Parts: sequence; C-alpha cells; structure tokens
Amino acid sequence: MKSTSKAPKKQRRLLSSMPLHEKRKRLSSHLSKELREKMKKRSAILRTNDIVKVMKGFFAGKTGKVVKTDYVHSKVSVEKMTRKKADGSEVMVPMKAAHLMIIELDKTDARRFGQNQAKPAVKTEARKEAKPEIKAVKPIMKPVAKPVVTAVKPPVKGTIIEA
Repeated sequence: MKSTSKAPKKQRRLLSSMPLHEKRKRLSSHLSKELREKMKKRSAILRTNDIVKVMKGFFAGKTGKVVKTDYVHSKVSVEKMTRKKADGSEVMVPMKAAHLMIIELDKTDARRFGQNQAKPAVKTEARKEAKPEIKAVKPIMKPVAKPVVTAVKPPVKGTIIEA
C-alpha cells in the first residue's frame, strides 16, 4: 500500500490496517556482506530458522535462530534472546526486523532461491494433438420471441379526454 500523507496518525493507521501479505514484505532485514555478494540483493524477508545477528538494542552483537515471526505486530522472536519476568519465568523478547542482520538463510525452501524453474513450454502442435475435438451441438429448443408490451401513460389531472 502506498500512502501520500506525511501525517503520523495516517502513517500508523496505514501500517496497522495493512493486509498480512503486505506486512510480511515489511518484515525484512539486511543481509550480511557474504550473502549480499552471493544473492545480489541487499535485504531479504525474514523466515523461521534463519540465523540472524542483533545489531541494535540490549542484545546487540549476539546471534541466534529466528523462532517466530509475528506479521500482525511486525516483530521477530530470536532464540536465546530472553528476559526474566517477575515470577521467574523466561519470555522471548520480540524484536524489530530492522534491528537484525541475516547471517545465514534457511535453505529448506527451493522457491526462495529460484531453484524451482518453470517447466519448458510444450510445442503448440503437440498441444493441438493432445486436445480432443469438440463438435458444435445444435440447440434443442429455439429461442422464443418475447411479446412487446407498450405502456399507456395515464392522463394528466385536469385534461379532457375525447372519445
């Protein structure tokens, strides 16, 4: 979605009301120098099982695996990045994708790297031979002409009708 307004209120509303398939695209991080040279891209969309390095915040400099991606709130949970609650239990700290750098990508999905190529096109002659011929079928019933109805306007009040 593209917004032309600079008003913060409208920018926040745009981000919160954005559909999930567009929010997913906003959940991207910079690639490391090695990946940048290899993929010929500067950034990539974060996915679970990617290994990332935290660049900003309390956990800056630490690396871990992405455990959860939250498209609704645009946050990412990284392994080993936890905080203790008052009751003593540990909770994962949600982070912004912009504060992370991807060091290693999850290679289980072939489509992510463009290895899934389209099938070669079948020649048109072979396609025509494979198609069964469909013969034209004559209609069983003939279309019936609808009677034409003409509407008669009622007389205007105060006019004299002659017979």
